Amino acid sequence: MSRAAATTTPRLTHRVAAEAVGTGWLVLIGCGTAVLAGDEVGFAGVALAFGLAVVTMAYAVGHVSGGHFNPAVTVGLAVARRFAWRDVPAYVVAQVVGGTLGAAVLYVVASGRSGFTTADGFATNGFGADSPAGYSLLAVAVVETVLTFGFLYVILGVTDRRAPVGFAPLAIGLALTAIHLVSIPVSNTSVNPARSLAVAFFDPSALGQVWLFLVAPVVGALLAGATYGAVTGVRREGTDVDGDESEAVR
Repeated sequence: MSRAAATTTPRLTHRVAAEAVGTGWLVLIGCGTAVLAGDEVGFAGVALAFGLAVVTMAYAVGHVSGGHFNPAVTVGLAVARRFAWRDVPAYVVAQVVGGTLGAAVLYVVASGRSGFTTADGFATNGFGADSPAGYSLLAVAVVETVLTFGFLYVILGVTDRRAPVGFAPLAIGLALTAIHLVSIPVSNTSVNPARSLAVAFFDPSALGQVWLFLVAPVVGALLAGATYGAVTGVRREGTDVDGDESEAVR
């Protein structure tokens, strides 16, 4: 790492705190819209809420941590050599903790309505009988893997130096909105293991299927990180998603 990079890269404690806050916000706003206002806004409103949550927090703290807010994104960036492997465990823990805190706030708010129970829906993910439209395990696995793959390509692409400056969070948020529009009926949309775990902790019936939403997004991210440079010819090893030079993972 150069001396300049050492002085501009925030401390790991600040970065993981930003990841926790950002992931908590994503869960609270995205899943909160589904739980508290889903009947009013429909699938499109929920999809937009997830996208807006990412856009707003990416602009707020993306310059601190890179704005991953998703273990699959962190792993995919590490595979693409855009993020240091040594920091992956700390980021993943922060994302899961932050997401769980966001889900806890949502649970407290939702419980304020008489008769509330997570059995009525807590934005959990599932397949078969637990899929919103009854999609099979295979269908859910495919959609989660492929959409996460595409999501990582968007993230890696819009943070290229040749992309318009300052628009990366907007493009990433729009991509997440599009992903939700496609896959809410299929899996209730995960593409984010921390988001899936966070709400499943409060709905034990969802824990039996949550494994798929830990595995499929990570597989998609691994494939994207491994192939992006070869497919596009764009290689930016050592540059995180926020555009700051970080220590190259060589």
